[in-house]
Amino acid sequence: MGRIRVLELLEPAQWQQLQQEHQDRAEALTREHLRRRKAGETHPVWDFLFNYYPIKPAILARWHPGIGRALLIDVKSPPPHLDWRDYCQIETDAGPAVTADIAALHARRGESFEFIAELLRRTQDNPAHFDCFGLHEWAMVYRTEQPRHSLPLRLGPEGTARVVESHSIRCTHYDAFRFFTEPARPLNFRVLNRTDQVECEQRGCLHAGMDLYKWAYKLGPLVAGDIWLDAFELACDIRQLDMEASAYDCRSLGLGMVPIETPAGKAEYVTRQRALSDSAGPIRQYLINALDRFSVEAGS
Repeated sequence: MGRIRVLELLEPAQWQQLQQEHQDRAEALTREHLRRRKAGETHPVWDFLFNYYPIKPAILARWHPGIGRALLIDVKSPPPHLDWRDYCQIETDAGPAVTADIAALHARRGESFEFIAELLRRTQDNPAHFDCFGLHEWAMVYRTEQPRHSLPLRLGPEGTARVVESHSIRCTHYDAFRFFTEPARPLNFRVLNRTDQVECEQRGCLHAGMDLYKWAYKLGPLVAGDIWLDAFELACDIRQLDMEASAYDCRSLGLGMVPIETPAGKAEYVTRQRALSDSAGPIRQYLINALDRFSVEAGS
């Protein structure tokens, strides 16, 4: 078990450049968050990406080559991966190198990787729905005096309740549904449970696309750094639409507004939702392919 098959061997100059480019890109993506954190400021929209997904900017800046790639070791400046969990040193015709430790990953994470692979495949294959109009966020503030964010409700509490009550809520994402208020839960097309996740998850869901960032993180060494940052950028774009279409008024934060209670707002939401779903597709397929390759190598 765990035979390591290297498909690409990177010279020190190659991997050092890729690592630096990744670090520079990650720094640019997290600069404002770090500035706010240092100043003791909070942000009700963007902090979600670092709190709900508890991934520190320093971790996001870690570059992984991805499964099938090995880094030749420069003795003067060795890869930091030599000291990271789930990496190992191997011998190649060109000299010693470091790569993902398939056996260690399988022993420690094999079962969870199987679940992630199944979930991603089913998400991709299940019928896509583009008729939710972001009402999950409205259901999270329905008939409550304690909204999750310290932002005004665009239509006020009663206006928000009327929108919820006049629409059919079709949330398929358990990790959104679990934050519904108690009065909103029975208004969904079905009461979701964790055991329904694989059955219900589908690629039209904004949160299923946002979660690709989480799954890429959990797969660690299997995922190349550029794909992980692509997933983070996608999560940022999805978060923006999620909040712009929510019951909250985010215009004071420089965001727009998608009034999903109107025909025009619904049309805008679906157009942007479809585009984000299309962007998520290649990232999800990359993760599926990486897991397939892992499964083959772990079983060899």
